[in-house]
Amino acid sequence: MDVSSVHLRKRKQGKSGRISLYLEFYKGAVTQPDGKAKVLRDYEYLNLYLDDKPRTAAEKEHNKNILELAKSIKAKRELEIKNGQYGFDAGVKDKALFLTYFKAEAEKKATPDDPGNWTSTLKHLTGFVEKLYSSRITFREIDKAFCEGFKDYLRDEATTRTGKGLSSASQGAYYGKFKACLNKAIKDGILSVDPAKGVARPKIISHKREYLTFDELQAIAKAECRNPTLKRMFLFSCLTGLRFSDCHKLTWGEVQRQGEGWRVVFHQQKTKGLQYLDISKQARELMGESGAPDDRVFFAISAYSAYLSIVLREWALKAGITKHLTFHSGRHTFAVLQLENGTDIYTLSRLLGHREIEVTAIYADILDKTRREAMTARIPELSGLNI
Repeated sequence: MDVSSVHLRKRKQGKSGRISLYLEFYKGAVTQPDGKAKVLRDYEYLNLYLDDKPRTAAEKEHNKNILELAKSIKAKRELEIKNGQYGFDAGVKDKALFLTYFKAEAEKKATPDDPGNWTSTLKHLTGFVEKLYSSRITFREIDKAFCEGFKDYLRDEATTRTGKGLSSASQGAYYGKFKACLNKAIKDGILSVDPAKGVARPKIISHKREYLTFDELQAIAKAECRNPTLKRMFLFSCLTGLRFSDCHKLTWGEVQRQGEGWRVVFHQQKTKGLQYLDISKQARELMGESGAPDDRVFFAISAYSAYLSIVLREWALKAGITKHLTFHSGRHTFAVLQLENGTDIYTLSRLLGHREIEVTAIYADILDKTRREAMTARIPELSGLNI
């Protein structure tokens, strides 16, 4: 049944001193079995509130601005109805709970061995919704303001399990899953228009990634390091792309013989994704002699510390390298060397265990910069040039 009119309504909220604003959609009337007419209405709660008894100039200005915003939403809904774009089917919208739908999609996409970003997105989306909305929020309440709000929440409030703010890459990945769910809802006929249209995806901020060239890697491999296990572990990272956390927890039970070569099968510490990684003969040699399945490969390293950072930089200086290296530089080195030797960006993304290709593309930008520098700075200028 079509909506014929929209009304802006107010409802006082008990003793809170606030007035809730909502839209009432009139959808005609039907005759009931007893012969009485029943008016059909629908509602959209705007999550906008007026001060019940504004006293100060600021409170009066607040009420004025909120009321104008509510009226603009009402006008927008009226235009959508006029253009046949009011994006919800009357028989479905009240039953289509957004978080329930998203959870179902996350369960389809994620597996116990590979939960991926869907599970993390659901966690942050639930946190955002429960903070500002009702957990029973329906699709009709998902508008552009909601999409902008979730993007801002990811940037300003969402945190990792350790309490740190989300990286720009994680923000982009989680918002991408949210957007994918909306697109699926459009395909399923729950939405007829994209509420996120015009909302830009969070930008990935590219930080400087310190890495070693092949010549520098060769030099540091030859140099002496006062912690031999750190040396083996860092070079192993350079040849495999594994993070410190994954090298640190790697056990011999995760190392498998694969034909003539070797493979490590492990869950990434950061993403919990299951990773199958074939390693080179030299990388296997850096691991040393095999131990019991539960033994850690690099057992002599108890944890990452400031001490290890100092040892790493001392070792680099002995090799004539003045770059500000961290253990993560090993992963960056692996990525850049792979691209320099012809590995395509999609294969590299799988090798690094990235969920989003945009994250891997940063290394392609590094390589392009290196090529530009090679073309513009490394060939000496010709002397006595006569044109």
